[in-house]
Amino acid sequence: MSSSRAVVKHKGGNLMGYVAKFLGISAALIMLSASMVGAEEKDPLKARVPPDQMADAKANKNPVAATPESIAKGKALYEGKGTCFNCHGKEGNGQGEAGKVLNPSPRDFSNCKFHKKRKDGELFWIIKNGSAGTGMISLTPAIITEEEAWTIINYERTFCKGE
Repeated sequence: MSSSRAVVKHKGGNLMGYVAKFLGISAALIMLSASMVGAEEKDPLKARVPPDQMADAKANKNPVAATPESIAKGKALYEGKGTCFNCHGKEGNGQGEAGKVLNPSPRDFSNCKFHKKRKDGELFWIIKNGSAGTGMISLTPAIITEEEAWTIINYERTFCKGE
């Protein structure tokens, strides 16, 4: 009976060379990924809607009135079906568990300057289309309806507590 076994042959230091290359590449990848974890966005007020679509986005008005009832519904959607809290956090500060590893970090809805600068239509555009170069995916219509998106925006606006 003979058994077939693969025999790995290497010359002298080749094995050590491969190990050194592997360790070097691994270290570089670890450093790269570590530098990306929780990286703050350079300009947290920067628009994420493409310039050629900005005018239409800004003109899009929220059809859902910001009533206590719609805000409560928005909170339930934000923390439930919409899964917004996973990245943006329950406090809306961009520090949700999934958001901690994203680069750039998720939007901080507790930043009142952000709310003064960005219109509801821009936020809706991002929820509907996602945001290139970020972890923000398109949520409408696959996960939430357009009306639910507008309702979530009403709730997101409540994270700003002053300024």
